[in-house]
Amino acid sequence: MIKVICVGKLKEQFLVDGINEYKKRIEGFQKLQILELKEYNTLDISKNIENEGIEILSKITSDEYVITLEILGKKLDSIAFSKYLEKQFIYNTSIVTFIIGGSNGLSEKVKKRSDFALSFSDMTYPHQLMRLILMEQIYRALTIINHKEYHK
Repeated sequence: MIKVICVGKLKEQFLVDGINEYKKRIEGFQKLQILELKEYNTLDISKNIENEGIEILSKITSDEYVITLEILGKKLDSIAFSKYLEKQFIYNTSIVTFIIGGSNGLSEKVKKRSDFALSFSDMTYPHQLMRLILMEQIYRALTIINHKEYHK
C-alpha cells in the first residue's frame, strides 16, 4: 500500500482533477490512501510546524516505511526512484508512506522519523502542486516496475 500524508487542503480544481486521475491510475497497481491534514496558520511559524508534525506522526504506524519530501533530500531520477520503491516493497515493508509538509516545512520530529528524505529539485514548489508531481512520479514508478508503457 502507498500512503500519502499531506498538510493542507487542495484549493484549485485543476490540481484536484489531476490528482484524482493519477489516484485512479495508481490504484490499478497498488492500494493508495491520501490523508489531508490541517495546516496551521498562526503567527507562530515554529508552533505551526510543531503542531503539523504532531498530526503527521499520529497517522504513522511503526511498520511503515516513511519517505519525506525535502529540498535537502536525495535526488533520484525516475528509474532509480522506481527501483528504490520496488526494493522497499520487496524487502522492507508493505506500506510506503510519503509525507508532504505544509508551506513552512516539516518538523524535526517528522524528519527524524523519516526513513528516507527525497528531493525532487533544488527549487521550491507549492506543496499543493508537489502533491500532483509526487502522484505522477509514483504512477510512473509503478509503470516502470510493472513493465508498462508510459515512461520514455
